[in-house]
Amino acid sequence: MKVRYIYQRVQDLREDNDLTQEDVAKKLNLHTTQYRRYEKGETEIPVHILLELAKHYKTTIDYLTEIQIIEEK
Repeated sequence: MKVRYIYQRVQDLREDNDLTQEDVAKKLNLHTTQYRRYEKGETEIPVHILLELAKHYKTTIDYLTEIQIIEEK
């Protein structure tokens, strides 16, 4: 998994939805500073925040984290 990619995807979704960091932080009941740290990759995004982001953007955690399950044959 590309850890840095998670942060970029979260930022891209926010920008694609014409939201500011302040808008998303308020939606998540976070301080804007904490949300900025998530987008910069300075702080790991907790699972419960990923769940809220996925709900907000109507997507999945798999999409946010780029997880792909590959079955071995």
